[in-house]
Amino acid sequence: MSPPLVVSLSGLDVRVLDQCAEFGAALDRRAVPMSLLIAPHPAPHAAVLDWIAERVAARDAVSLHGFARTAPGLRARLAPAAGLPAHEAGLHLVAAAAILERLGLRTKTFIPPRWLGSPGTLTALRCRGFSVCADAMTVRELATGRVHRGRIRVIGPGERAEPWWCRALVLGTGRAARRARPVRLAVDSGVLRKPAARQAVLDAIDLALHHGARPVTYASFGAPGGL
Repeated sequence: MSPPLVVSLSGLDVRVLDQCAEFGAALDRRAVPMSLLIAPHPAPHAAVLDWIAERVAARDAVSLHGFARTAPGLRARLAPAAGLPAHEAGLHLVAAAAILERLGLRTKTFIPPRWLGSPGTLTALRCRGFSVCADAMTVRELATGRVHRGRIRVIGPGERAEPWWCRALVLGTGRAARRARPVRLAVDSGVLRKPAARQAVLDAIDLALHHGARPVTYASFGAPGGL
């Protein structure tokens, strides 16, 4: 069976919107959709929201990335995401989802802060009708309980994009796809300013496709029947 290939893009900002658009166009040529990770704070610039709307209308999907910083009745300090109890996680989710709806965005997929979620967060997500939760090691179909195991590869702006790093990213991605393991690349928009890192990501995607990986979004896992 073809392994899923999920490419997510976070840190969407007007200062790197041109680079995001170029990256999106490069994925379009490969028929690879993106999962756009939208944090509830701060609110995206209007130009970014317009770009997100265009991308979603074409092929991409939105995922809620993290919680609102505060929610009614909660202390201002956000408890570590990996230890949130269900009640507190639920209040944060309500606040975060409301913020996205005010921006004209809706989603049933959730990415916890730092890709680390708690059992309580999973309970809260199920109670509030979310269909997918993706953490550092798994993608969970919340309605069915099905778990897809596959480690996320986070590609952040701190990457030095030296030749050895680029080669490791490409070969590691290809090896996972060749072994029919899920391929998950989490790209921070800041890294797109680095031509070598951007090209390494595209080369990794090309190699995964060569080995038969099937491009999907996180929302695809929550579709009827799952993956």
